[in-house]
Amino acid sequence: MFAPIYLDHNATTPLDERVLEVMLPWLRGRPGNASSRYEYGRAARDAIDRARQQVAASVNAHATEVVFVSGGSEANNTFVKGAAACLPAGAIATGAGEHPCVRKPAAQLRSQGWRTLELTLDTHGSVDLAHAEALIERESPSLVSVMLANNESGAVNDVAALARIARRAGAWLHTDAVQGLGKMRLDFRALGVHAMSLSAHKIHGPLGAGALILDKRVELSPLVAGGGQERGLRAGTENVAAIVGFGKACELATEELDGRIERMQAARQRLETALGALGAEIFAVKALRLPNTSFFAFGGIEGETLVGRLDRAGFALASGAACSSADPEPSRTLLAMGVEPSLARCAVRASVGHGTTLAEVDGFLRCLQETVKELQQLAAVAA
Repeated sequence: MFAPIYLDHNATTPLDERVLEVMLPWLRGRPGNASSRYEYGRAARDAIDRARQQVAASVNAHATEVVFVSGGSEANNTFVKGAAACLPAGAIATGAGEHPCVRKPAAQLRSQGWRTLELTLDTHGSVDLAHAEALIERESPSLVSVMLANNESGAVNDVAALARIARRAGAWLHTDAVQGLGKMRLDFRALGVHAMSLSAHKIHGPLGAGALILDKRVELSPLVAGGGQERGLRAGTENVAAIVGFGKACELATEELDGRIERMQAARQRLETALGALGAEIFAVKALRLPNTSFFAFGGIEGETLVGRLDRAGFALASGAACSSADPEPSRTLLAMGVEPSLARCAVRASVGHGTTLAEVDGFLRCLQETVKELQQLAAVAA
């Protein structure tokens, strides 16, 4: 079976065997609805409660603040739409580089009388704090949502500072921390946010599990009403196996965080040293970034073209966010950073994992050098 070298960990990560091991009993032989009173049901409830504690511990939250959902998109929608439903129509401010699952629900609020505001990025890819402070103080939004780390560039925002600005204005602040979990130390308390979104499959957990960490003083209207599960904020029978896997993935990510960061940084450094020597433009390189992410471009070579060539050679990368792979437009994040559209269309994202080896990086670099040279020659002939 064809097994490419995987360099797209920001899109999803391989399931850790230790995570699968704790999930298997709930997939094979343990029926039981966690809302049932008999033994199987109580066992399922106990397993969910343990996972809730594991997830909470990974971000320094309390277990009662963890609301299990299906993933980051649902967590983001739950906050944006759920909070707006409990407030008079006002303004919601989001970062210019936000994931579509924040931007699109925010845009949907316009039909309910809400205004949308955009917080600009600086040239390094982070939210411009001076602009954000001025805009929030002037417009007094009720809601602010800014991602902790950008899924394309890896640039990390100063969410703690934004939270202080938002609180002074009386706004609720939410952060999409999906990309940060497992790649940097997270502290729900220290950040000072009202809500935080997480996802299991970005940290070697299963698809279909995520969480909204929610300050209990914040009122939300549920997206799905029903049996009252998850504090009444997410009705439906819980996916016990996926939740148990999420908890274990969080536990492992917390215990192994320092070593994972060290290995990812070493792989990225090896990659970017060579990219610079090859003449690549590396975006957000001067920003505080996730340790695993490199967003780069070779001028004159379309990102989709380069990714396709590399895929056929056995290397899996992305030309942008996985959720936007069908969108031919250049990265919104890069455009917000002031990158010219012609260069933005050339962007490619490599995101290593803690298991990515230096030998794999070296093999990729050899292929990349040959592929770029070939494409540049073709471009010169066509010119």
